Amino acid sequence: MLEKNSPDPNHPHHRSPPYEHPRYPAVSDNTHQNNTVAEKQTGFSWVFVFDELTREIQLRHYSPKTLKSYRGWARRLQAFTQSKDYRNLTQQDVVAFLSDLAVEKKVSASTQNQAFNALLFLFQHVLKKDFGEIKGIARAKRKPYIPVVLSREEVELIFDHLDDPIDLVAKLLYGCGLRLFECLNLRAQCFNFDAGVLTVHDGKGQKDRTVPLPQTLIPALKLQLRKVADLHEADLKANFAGVFLPNQLSHKYKNAAKEFIWQWFFPQPSLTLVAETQEHKRYHLHESIVQKAIKRAVNDAKITKRATAHTLRHSFASHLLEANYDIRTIQELLGHSDVRTTMIYTHTVQSRTLKQAKSPLDFDRE
Repeated sequence: MLEKNSPDPNHPHHRSPPYEHPRYPAVSDNTHQNNTVAEKQTGFSWVFVFDELTREIQLRHYSPKTLKSYRGWARRLQAFTQSKDYRNLTQQDVVAFLSDLAVEKKVSASTQNQAFNALLFLFQHVLKKDFGEIKGIARAKRKPYIPVVLSREEVELIFDHLDDPIDLVAKLLYGCGLRLFECLNLRAQCFNFDAGVLTVHDGKGQKDRTVPLPQTLIPALKLQLRKVADLHEADLKANFAGVFLPNQLSHKYKNAAKEFIWQWFFPQPSLTLVAETQEHKRYHLHESIVQKAIKRAVNDAKITKRATAHTLRHSFASHLLEANYDIRTIQELLGHSDVRTTMIYTHTVQSRTLKQAKSPLDFDRE
């Protein structure tokens, strides 16, 4: 059935006009309206900054989340400097802004670092200014982070409270250690059942990797692939315009959007109307649908931990550590570029070499 909108009102392709390709979805803000007002008031325009920032990010094929984040930080810098002429922005503006985040806004160290990276990109690639060596920034305090990890029994409880196809999404998150966006971006061609591997394309940092397919999931995965094939056949008969593809692929391979290998493994039930072309295309299952379903499952299972979809990935890594897998192997499976990121999971697993800490009251019970 063709629907103008899918069930989720926050779907990135329903913000129209204007329509933007899903690889770079529209950012739901009033940036251009605010910039038009600022232009009238000050005689210059920040529209250029946001347009150039979007263009530079698209040229590098960064993720939609990076685009939204960097635009957001540029917008906050604009507000902080009271729409100061972007041509006169200096290093001291950045120092004052980042310090304000730590001192007044009380943001975390990771949030402050995210802002720094966004503004560094803005200065280097949009404003064409040398960032130089930044000194005198008040640093946000970094708190020790230990991820929430579920037991094997809790993981199974969550599966039991999920319906198809969300249960299969959750099993891939846990069984392969996938990020949610990686799982929902899977296409028919990503599965090699003969070799027993799954290829994850465009992971965090635009890196590809392969992970072993859980043997227990292969029958369910093959069934899901047959459902995708049936849906694809129905879509072709309905003369749909294909699935959404990254800009560079849609331009290079004109007919790829209708080919079976490019179909989403977890497709959205309804087609999406593209406002500019009036074509109907299919998008993958939206992240918010999975997140809400898993949240409900955690509540229904009476699990007291603050578990989310990403907690299944944390649990994957921690359970491999418990099974004596080495940290480098886990790093590769998770797609971490730095092993120090993977090391956080060592805090979730009891040491097998050091004596377990106990209360002195329990010494006589050994």
